[in-house]
Amino acid sequence: MTPIVRPQDRQAWLDRQRQFKMARSAHAYVRGNTARFYDWLTQVDTARLPSGPPVWICGDCHSGNIGPVGGISGDIEIQIRDLDQTVIGNPAHDLIRLGLSLAMAARGSDLPGVTTAQMLEQLVDGYEAALSADGEDEKMQPPDAIRVVMKDALKRRWKHLARERLKASKPRIRPGGRFWPILKKERHAIDALFSTEAVRTLITRQCHRDADAQVEVLDAAFWVKGCSSLGNLRFAVLVRVGGELDDPYCIMDIKEAVKAVCPGYADAQMPKGHADRVVEGARKLSPHLGERMLSAQFLDRDVFVRELFPQDLKFDLDRLTQSEAGLIAGYLGGVVGRAHGRQMDASTRSRWRSELSRNWSRTLEAPSWLWTSVVELVATHEVGYLTHCRKFAVERAGS
Repeated sequence: MTPIVRPQDRQAWLDRQRQFKMARSAHAYVRGNTARFYDWLTQVDTARLPSGPPVWICGDCHSGNIGPVGGISGDIEIQIRDLDQTVIGNPAHDLIRLGLSLAMAARGSDLPGVTTAQMLEQLVDGYEAALSADGEDEKMQPPDAIRVVMKDALKRRWKHLARERLKASKPRIRPGGRFWPILKKERHAIDALFSTEAVRTLITRQCHRDADAQVEVLDAAFWVKGCSSLGNLRFAVLVRVGGELDDPYCIMDIKEAVKAVCPGYADAQMPKGHADRVVEGARKLSPHLGERMLSAQFLDRDVFVRELFPQDLKFDLDRLTQSEAGLIAGYLGGVVGRAHGRQMDASTRSRWRSELSRNWSRTLEAPSWLWTSVVELVATHEVGYLTHCRKFAVERAGS
């Protein structure tokens, strides 16, 4: 059970909690340690990697950051769910990061090494197929494991979100667990932010809400959520939307935006503000999420604000089966391919497909640059994970 922590003790506790979460499994270590991935990138010969067109990339494209995302019009798509690290950069970085995540998930599921090779092959196949598709109407057929999650997402309503996030069906945030008390200045800043027309418009943009409705902040708390972002400002805000609605409540997420560790192209024209960068990247890569986001200033910090939808879910790949591993890899590759491809014209997509296929091996159907990169990264992350666990255990024993 997460204790209630005083505001002045937040940072130290969150830092320890982040280390604990990363020690749970090698896959969790990969998800929570984006910086180690890009440290590796600075040490390799980048000439061996394909140089992709300058498009917005996720920057932290692991499997947990892909899942069903609800749109303001009521539909649901499988899209990238977290864009904190988004930059205009090399799309190959997203493929390598996702390949590493899938490889570590396979190892954590005790699958044979040949399955990892097959997953990387199907990852590239799915990505290239999405690049070859004409237009946004091309739909990929999800494997059964993903179809189950989509079916669950379609059924979800406010009551499911409230029980899951608030641990109650009533409109209140109970202190304890993941929700901590906030300072008076933080509450005043939240009230001021939600009194703006920009935030009101963001909330009432959903198709079933009155565009002229007023919003009222009912409750707010510091939110202990995520892994790599633990230690940054994050708040959950419970809001009531005026008008005669069956579900007049919503949960808003205020999240601090910080400098990306993901390298972008040096000459790329990106917004200077960290929150503006995140929102712009989301609009390009994940339209359902991007249309629900707004950048703002909060206590002199860059933040972005978004509403949590009941339909927003993530895939749990902690236990993969051999029969579904390749299918899931191909499907997720297709999701990323669509996100990148929608930013390219036909000729750019064609050139990028050709660049992806260079340095193929006769014995491996995945390009050798991807295979070599993932193998090196698995090795360095395994060492890093064990070192992290030992260090964490020593620190806990001494505390």
